[in-house]
Amino acid sequence: MDLNTVDAVLRPGARAELPSWRPGDAWLGGGTWLFSEPQPALNRLIDLAGLGWPPLTATEDGLTIAATCTLAGLDRFEPPAAWSATGLIGPCCRALLGSFKIGNVATVGGNLCLALPAGPMIALTAALDGVCTLWTPEGGERRLGVLDFVEGPQETALRPGEVLRSITLPVQALTRRAAFRRVSLTPGGRSGALVIGTLDAGGAFALTVTASVRRPLRIAFPALPDDGALRAALDDHIPEDAIYDDVHGAPAWRRHMTRELSRAIRGELAGESTP
Repeated sequence: MDLNTVDAVLRPGARAELPSWRPGDAWLGGGTWLFSEPQPALNRLIDLAGLGWPPLTATEDGLTIAATCTLAGLDRFEPPAAWSATGLIGPCCRALLGSFKIGNVATVGGNLCLALPAGPMIALTAALDGVCTLWTPEGGERRLGVLDFVEGPQETALRPGEVLRSITLPVQALTRRAAFRRVSLTPGGRSGALVIGTLDAGGAFALTVTASVRRPLRIAFPALPDDGALRAALDDHIPEDAIYDDVHGAPAWRRHMTRELSRAIRGELAGESTP
C-alpha cells in the first residue's frame, strides 16, 4: 500500500546518523505490517536496513538475534547440537500467518514491536528467556526481558525514539528440552493459542502462554506438575480479563485450548503418551 502521507525516507548507515526522533516518525524494518494498511499519522520513515546489523550471532553465551533478522533467516539457522531448544525455531517461524514472501521480509524485531498476541517471535523469545537490547535516543542502551517488553496488544515498553536493537537468548535456555503446541480456528489461520513448555536439567518446568492471552505469560514450576496442579496454575495465572478476544477465537475456546495444549506439553516432556 502506498503511504501517501510520508514525505521522507531516511537510511542511516551508522548509529551516529540516526536522526532526532519527532512525531510522525516510524522505524522501518521489513515493513510487512507498515505497508499493509493506511498510516495517516506518519510522515517520515527511518530505514534500519542500512545499519548492517549481523542477523545472528552465536557465542558460547547464547544467541543474539538482530531486530532486522528476517524470519526466513532465523529459520535457516544451524545451531550447535547441544542447543536442543532451538527445535522451537522452525515451528514458531511457520506459525506466522503469511506466505513465504512475508517470511523472507518480515523481521523478528518487527514481530515483537507490533506486539500482536499471536506474534510467534514473542512466543519463541519469551519462552527462551529473551532479553531485548534497546537503543535510547541519548546514545545509551537499556535491557528488558521480552515478558516485560510486550505490555499488551500492540503495546510495548518502547519509549519515544527508542529502537529495538536485538534479542539475546542465553545458552542456559537454549539447552533445555522444549515442546510446542499451537491451534487456530482454520488451517493456516492466526494462532488462537500458542503454548511452549521447557524443562531444564534440574527438572524445573516453565510454561509460556501466548496468543490466547493479551500479553505473554510465563508460569514456572520447580518440577513437572500433575494435570490437576497444571490446570490450577493456569486458572490462577490467567484471570478472565487476561484472555484475548477477537475474531480468531472466543475467550472460552481460547482458555479451553490453552489447558489442552498445556496438558499435552506436560505429557510430552514427562515422556507420557498424550492424545
